[in-house]
Amino acid sequence: MLVYGDVERLELPADVLERIETAMLACRQSPPGRRRHELLVQTFIETGELIQGLADREFELNGADDVSAIQETGAKLLFAQARAILVSWQGHFGGDLSLATDTSSLHFNVSGLEPLRMKRAEGYAFYAVYPESYLEAALQSKLSPNTVVIGIRSIGLSLAALVAAALGAPPAFSLRPVGHPFRRKVNVKAALAERILARTNADFAIVDEGPGLSGSSFASVANWLEVNGVARSRVSFFPSHRGEPGAYANNARRRRWQESSKHVLQIGDLIVKTPPAAGSLQNWVGELVGQPVQALRDISGGNWRVLHYDRIENWPPSYRQMEKLKFVATADGQSWHVKFAGLCRSDREKVHRAALLNEAGLTPSVIGTCHGFLIEEWIKGLPLETSGLHRHEILAGIGNYLAFRARYLPAPHGGASFEALCQMATTNVKEVAGIDAAMLLGRVMRQKGRSVRHLIPVDTDNRLHRWEWLVTSGGRLQKTDALDHNSAHDMIGCQPIAWDVAGACVEFDLSANERDRLVDTQVGNAGIDDGILVVFEAAYLGFQIGLWSMALASGESQERKRIEKTLARYLGRLQVLLER
Repeated sequence: MLVYGDVERLELPADVLERIETAMLACRQSPPGRRRHELLVQTFIETGELIQGLADREFELNGADDVSAIQETGAKLLFAQARAILVSWQGHFGGDLSLATDTSSLHFNVSGLEPLRMKRAEGYAFYAVYPESYLEAALQSKLSPNTVVIGIRSIGLSLAALVAAALGAPPAFSLRPVGHPFRRKVNVKAALAERILARTNADFAIVDEGPGLSGSSFASVANWLEVNGVARSRVSFFPSHRGEPGAYANNARRRRWQESSKHVLQIGDLIVKTPPAAGSLQNWVGELVGQPVQALRDISGGNWRVLHYDRIENWPPSYRQMEKLKFVATADGQSWHVKFAGLCRSDREKVHRAALLNEAGLTPSVIGTCHGFLIEEWIKGLPLETSGLHRHEILAGIGNYLAFRARYLPAPHGGASFEALCQMATTNVKEVAGIDAAMLLGRVMRQKGRSVRHLIPVDTDNRLHRWEWLVTSGGRLQKTDALDHNSAHDMIGCQPIAWDVAGACVEFDLSANERDRLVDTQVGNAGIDDGILVVFEAAYLGFQIGLWSMALASGESQERKRIEKTLARYLGRLQVLLER
């Protein structure tokens, strides 16, 4: 299935390094406190993305991982930043910050380099992977300072720096497993192998997020160490969760994972504490809302449905692994939605977007952000099915919402091209509905595709499902979760507003007349004709079919029934589209 996608950007390495140096200076000049700590973590994450991009470029040039002056210097810089994060965290964000790091040699190495393809570290951005979790896991591991630490790129490169810093070990190495996603291997040149394996009787720590569907990245490094004389008993894993490798792990890999030493501390163990400690999310939210928070209720993984639906049989489906960590905070009878929004600097962009949408009366108000979480007003509303709102009122509300995004929210970044959307849709449909349906879908998209290329992307919502809307006691339609789906860990990104129009057509099963009314009177046409909507509806259906097919493979029995029903609805809509 083609669903996931890397969020990438092209930048000059020298420009990124200059931005990092400016941020490090700001960290040193900032007063002690949580905000300084947040800036320090953001700077560390961007440094990791830069060094990862440089390392991967060298891997492409050499065909393997090798000894590198750039990577050695970058590892030392990351190590110094990780030490500063450790000191700040252990000192409850207080005290002086020592971050005197010489970056002149790194400047020398990156000066004059062409633009670099940099990937966003998904764990920090989407899955609440916190640097402090790896610091604490390393401290609790009791591994010695003589441990050889190896990070798995991408994000493992920076996570390994944290483990090394907490252990007092030398700066970490990093390796890039390659090959089929479920059968990864490492390719290490002799000079680097000699350095890593200089002491095969030492302890080795392999660091990454995951394990994922197969656990093959962790296994590839562990296998390489074992082949080169390192005993299994000397290898430890530092993952991001306590679960086992997913459905695509073979029995040998699964057994090895179960038998190996693993050191992990999850976000719930770290900042969601009972009773709340000084460095806890509950206290941070209280600082923002101006009063102590009495309760913090976890509504992640579909648990939010309990608060909006009276009967479990009316619950919409949930792809639990794709949902972000979220809570309801309660203080003195008031409630706030506390949602993970990413540890990168995108929170300012989201707060600005939220302010514009709220001023237009379309979304809840945002109170602020704290160390990766966004705090907004909790809407006490009813789902559309039980709200009593007439269909024409619902369509008018959707039209007003899409019109506002189309007119006032320009695209902050790019999105998938028409060619990529076409490949995604046909690939997913082929896997689920067969080659004949996929070929017909591709023919329809190519025939209508010429009119799509002139459309300008905007800051699309990308999630128009019925369960994403609530009706307040005053009868106002409010869009929930409206701030970041076009920068999620999927391949869609920002698209022309026709993407959201097509999404509304599918999710609300609009008739031809309703669709035309939505386009003509609400979205203001925006150059959207029937052919354009056919293309985007085809792409939208292809994406949803792929997404919910993946959810089906990982859902438990009760959730599977909801997912199967949802998937059948998309396939039925696809059949209607292909028969036009």
